[in-house]
This record gives sequence, structure tokens and C-alpha cells, in this order.
Amino acid sequence: MTTTLNLDRHPCFNVEVKGKCGRVHLPVAPQCNIKCNYCNRKYDCVNESRPGVTSAVLSPVQAVEYMEKVLEKEPRITVAGIAGPGDPFANAFETVETMRLIREKFPEMLLCLATNGLNLAPYVDELARIGVSHVTVTVNAVDPEIGQKIYSWVRDGKVIYRGLRAAELLLERQLEAIKALKAKGMVVKVNTIVMPGINDHHIEEVAKKMAEIEVDVLNCMPLYPNADTVFESVHEPSREQMVEIRKKAEEYLPQMRHCTRCRADAVGLLGEDKSDAFRGCLSACATSLPSSEARPYVAVATIEGLLVNQHLGEAARFQIWKKSEEGFEKVAERKAPPSGGGPKRWEELARVLQDCRAVLVSGIGEHPRKILTKTGVLPVEMSGFIEMGLEAVFNGRNLSEFKVRRSGGCTKGQGCQGDGSGC
Repeated sequence: MTTTLNLDRHPCFNVEVKGKCGRVHLPVAPQCNIKCNYCNRKYDCVNESRPGVTSAVLSPVQAVEYMEKVLEKEPRITVAGIAGPGDPFANAFETVETMRLIREKFPEMLLCLATNGLNLAPYVDELARIGVSHVTVTVNAVDPEIGQKIYSWVRDGKVIYRGLRAAELLLERQLEAIKALKAKGMVVKVNTIVMPGINDHHIEEVAKKMAEIEVDVLNCMPLYPNADTVFESVHEPSREQMVEIRKKAEEYLPQMRHCTRCRADAVGLLGEDKSDAFRGCLSACATSLPSSEARPYVAVATIEGLLVNQHLGEAARFQIWKKSEEGFEKVAERKAPPSGGGPKRWEELARVLQDCRAVLVSGIGEHPRKILTKTGVLPVEMSGFIEMGLEAVFNGRNLSEFKVRRSGGCTKGQGCQGDGSGC
């Protein structure tokens, strides 16, 4: 990080700039790892304005394209954030990759995340390296007895917890993550949903605990009742009740009083949202392919440099080709990340190939396929001459005539016994 960021330009953390500086929420995180009894993310409507709602979901590469288009029409945007529609760290790769790409393309932009905190701690170091400056964590209770009334389940990896243990685990992770964020010098806001009859009597304790771990600001948010949820019949707290709750909480922490309970695809100034105006642009970006200017190359997995004849997981290096006036030209060879390491291997490969629109391989597993596709690198399974594959990709020809016939789950074919690499 060489650019000095003006942290005062975040309208959610600084009420004085809410009419001058705007934010855009990049909806790249569709999955969630907890089930809140007040949340319903199942549908979208042009009249909906609440957390968890979006008109489309973007890949990291599409998010950069969308950001460019937003800034063309609304240059007052100073913050790029991720706030759903699920949780950023139930979609950790997409979240971190989006932040990295935005920082690279827009070095002056403030980066912001809003999360439940369950899976945040393992990524704090990377967020700090990228330059994420503001993080919001939703903490609805600091007593698991109360927390268990708020969450139906919590999923940690492949294990689902319910009841008291779910609330205990979530709180443990939230406290760990917030302490780690503050150790890295990040600005931390805590959102607390005020739910009458559930936790409204407990907000002062939340504020006290958050002050102890050096949270910067507390946002007490009135419950937004949602249909088809456990809490659909729980009424929204009154304005008078919220005034009193914030007054007590303010004895411990500064209060945010200008929250607009934004959509996961919110864009514009607070109180002057332009989500509706950008809905068509968002949908167009969600279905767009990587531009040829941003990704002028194609990567190839080959043994001898003539045929596409290596499985993605077996390739130690990739040839990099571009289109030229004479046809196609090999411009480089790039080393592949070492085997092992699980998903991080493929995430690193996506970075190695970040200027490639496609990678030609003889086979590929489903996990790396998903990671590469999400980052804008199209995996093309084929057999035959490299030049034929390049012609098909660069000139938009049908690749079906070159495609490898699959036999079973692994694209290496029936003879593969597996090497344990998850390729």
C-alpha cells in the first residue's frame, strides 16, 4: 500500500460526509454460514430496501467492471463494500479476490466489509495486507442464552451447530475476530439488531462488552420484520424505544444514527440510493464475459508445446499465448503453484492467470473449475493441437469438436486413480 487513504470519507462511519461521499455494495457473496431468525434473502423486488436483498450476484471480475461503470455515472463514490447477500466469509475467496482486484484497479478507494464474524478471523491478516480499512460485525448478543434465541443454526465448515453451542461458537469467533481487526488498526463498527422481547433488554451489555474490546462505533438497528421468518410476528421497536436504547448504549460507545439499512447492492449516497437506476447495469455485468482488453491471453497446459495434453493438476507450468497479425504467438511461460495446499493452490493459480481469458487443459476437477470460472478464467477441456484451441477461443468458434469425453467424475478418465491433490 503506497496510497494514503482518507478514512474520513466513509459515510457510514462519518455522518458529516454522508451527503458528499457515497458507497457501492458489490454483491459477490451469495452463501451464508448462519441462519438468523429475522433474515429472509430469498427474493428481490424493486420496492425492497433491506439487508440481504440484491438483484444479481457478481463474480470478482464482474465486480470490477461494475465498479468502473458506477464511477462513470457517480464519481462521488468513495467506498467499495461487500455486505452480502450472504456473508462475505462464507464466500471467502470471492470476497478477498474482489477486494484485491478493487484495490489494484482503484487504489484510492476505501474498502469495507460487513460480516457476522463467524469465519472472519483467518482472513484478517490478508485483509490488512490488501488495505481493507473498515469492517462491520453484527453482534446481537454477548450472552449465548440470548443468542440461541436469535440463530437457528451456525455452520462451521461442514459441521452445523444449533442451540446454545451455536450461539457460544458464534460469540467466540466474533470476539476473536474483532480483537484481531483492532490489532491491525482497522476501524470496527458493530451492528446490533434490536428485537423486542428477544434482546432489547440486553443492548447495554452488548455496548459495554464491545467497548471493552475497543470497537469504534455501535449501530443499534431496529428489527425489520420479514415474512416467512421465525421472527415475522415480532414487531419493530418504536422510535421512542430506540432513542432510549441508544442513549444508554452511548454511555459506552459512539452511536451511529444515520443508518439506512442498505440492500446488498446499494449504490449512491446515504439517503439518496440509486440501486434502482443501476439495476440494469448490475444485471448486465452479472452476465458479461471478461473483456479482451483486460484478458488478452490464453494459457495452455502442454507437455511438448504442440498439443493440449496435460491435466490442470499435473501442469508444472503454463504457456501463455496471444493473438497476433500472423496468427498466434507464445509470449511467456508461467510456473504453476506447487501441488498441495487445497483450494489455496487454485486461488493462487487464478492470480497467476489473471490476465488470461481461458486456460486450455486436457482435464480439470470441479473445484478448480469453479474457482477459475468465478475469477474470469474460462477452463476449456479439449484434446488436439494448441493452435486449434486458440483459434476457437480467440475467434469464438465452437469448442465441442475438441472437447474431451468424460467418463465418470474425474476428467482425467477411467484410468486415473487420483493423486489426492483435489485437482
